[in-house]
Amino acid sequence: MLIFLVGYMGCGKSTIGRTLAKQLGVRFLDMDTLLEQRCGKSVAEIFTETGETGFRQSEREVLAELTSEREAIVATGGGDNMETMNRAGLTVYFKMSPEKLAGRLEHGKAKRPLLRDKSEEELIGFIRENVAKREKYYMQAKLIIDCDGVRDDYIAHHIAEYIETKKEQ
Repeated sequence: MLIFLVGYMGCGKSTIGRTLAKQLGVRFLDMDTLLEQRCGKSVAEIFTETGETGFRQSEREVLAELTSEREAIVATGGGDNMETMNRAGLTVYFKMSPEKLAGRLEHGKAKRPLLRDKSEEELIGFIRENVAKREKYYMQAKLIIDCDGVRDDYIAHHIAEYIETKKEQ
């Protein structure tokens, strides 16, 4: 089964995805890493050179290739490819408040050009605005998990149990 993890940056897609992949004995794939390998550039460079439109097109192409995988956990980007992901496998939205996301992103702001120079208040506002734009996609996920106040390892365990229950039905 393909499992696509969606949610705003910092919500734990990669961390939880790696844990879940180990629990289920399947491969973990990160769309951003695959994009960087394919383009020979960082995500930031791809965005700078092609804009969001070009980046999203590259993302769709990588996603189309991934749908041929039989089993994998995939940490995804934007979420505007939900229809494709829902057809190909299980989509899981890691829902988290802007305040929690800001706390998780604070230590890594230097690596993220869009966040780098923002104060805590500006960061929360920026996240709130962006999540509001993307939530219409995220909410199309087949499984939605409220991640505020929940440990990443518990979330991975919860998803594994959900998958086992679905297999039994």
